[in-house]
Amino acid sequence: MVETRSPANPLFLRDEELRQGIELMFYAYRDFTFEIDQLLKSYQLGRAHHRALYFIGRHPGQTVGHLLSILKVTKQSISRVLKDLLEQGYVEQKSGPRDRRERRLWLTERGQALERELTERQSQRFARAYRETGADAVEGFRKVMLGLLDPVERIEVDRRVRGGGR
Repeated sequence: MVETRSPANPLFLRDEELRQGIELMFYAYRDFTFEIDQLLKSYQLGRAHHRALYFIGRHPGQTVGHLLSILKVTKQSISRVLKDLLEQGYVEQKSGPRDRRERRLWLTERGQALERELTERQSQRFARAYRETGADAVEGFRKVMLGLLDPVERIEVDRRVRGGGR
């Protein structure tokens, strides 16, 4: 079970409480990504590939530009990642219906299977944590995660997340 403490007053957070939050985020991210990183290595893929697979799966038919805006990476970085995913048959790219220059992205069946496998493993970790902490903590966590985002992105990201990404 997760240790419970009296809730900190957000107006009077001490440096130590902030540092504990930062440190917990590092540890959580390490464990959240470790198993997936090992699996991705067996496919000769990395975290950038995983993020692209995940968001292409969440937003099928999106443009490369939309994916760039979500991932906040350079065109050069996304080009390398997409090249790998296209060559290995995980992603397909088609021209836009109105603008032939537009490149739209979908996961292939193979890409969907890999994305499901990766997401299922991470979903199990979230499900365990959510079960252990309860509904109030889940909503609090959502609010903290949104609070960590740049303020101009919070509304759009919250809309995307709540809308299933589509």
